[in-house]
Amino acid sequence: MTTVLDIIEKGTLYLEKKGIEDARRNMQLLVNHQLGCSRVELYMQFDRPMSEEELIPLRANLKRRGEGEPLQHILGTVEFYRREYKTDARALIPRPETEELASLILKAVFGDDLRVLDMGTGSGVLGLTLAAELGGRCEEIVLADISSDALALAEENATLLGIARYRICETDLFSELQEEKFNLLAANLPYIAETDRSSLSTEVLRDPDNALFGGKDGLDILRDFIQQAPSHLHPGGMIALEIGHDQAEAVEALLQEAGFINIITHKDLNGIARFPIATLPGSPEPNDSNTQPSDASADEAC
Repeated sequence: MTTVLDIIEKGTLYLEKKGIEDARRNMQLLVNHQLGCSRVELYMQFDRPMSEEELIPLRANLKRRGEGEPLQHILGTVEFYRREYKTDARALIPRPETEELASLILKAVFGDDLRVLDMGTGSGVLGLTLAAELGGRCEEIVLADISSDALALAEENATLLGIARYRICETDLFSELQEEKFNLLAANLPYIAETDRSSLSTEVLRDPDNALFGGKDGLDILRDFIQQAPSHLHPGGMIALEIGHDQAEAVEALLQEAGFINIITHKDLNGIARFPIATLPGSPEPNDSNTQPSDASADEAC
């Protein structure tokens, strides 16, 4: 008789031998997924025997994880800002850092009738989180990406969350958004240097290339985006970015050259300068007002 605990122990050893970090947690989540239970419920079932019918698909998923396939792709979901989103190979796996960017944006003081653009939306987690948290203050969220596959996933997530005020836009940066202007431009664009490809893990390389690499120094797409951004922001509008660990100085210079003011790069939880946020000069319309993030909580801001 093979129990749940036996499987967790054996699977953990297998993943450790395959070099998978946090092997026990990975194995527990695979078993959770197979049994359709929570982690708390799993602990209460350690002595429960597992049938061969349950073990066959679990072994297949364990093999996939051991071969470096991301856990999120196997499970098909990821938690982001207290919500569950679909995730798969069509788009970048959402990272915890992007949750931090969402929190920073939501600490800003926003007015009503906001138009928000999430450029390089991928699975849609950033833009859809902003839409859900801002609620009625948001006139429209535009989820924009160059990848039709990613946009299909973003639309599935919008439906899953019941978000109504959004629009899908397949575009190479602003090419399909000609004269449109927004109150907020949020973007987690590709920023890894092509020269760093060989240093990336097999797991990271499972994400689409066009969601990872930003040219020789990683800044090609960010340069173009920042240069074009002022033409697509209302006066007093805000731009909020996620960037690479060593790009803050260069991106701040790009923002300054483009005419942005109040440029601040916020640090992530690891102390890395990760999130440049800046504003376009000018006074916003009375019901368009927004500022740099304050000390107010996200709940107060929304």
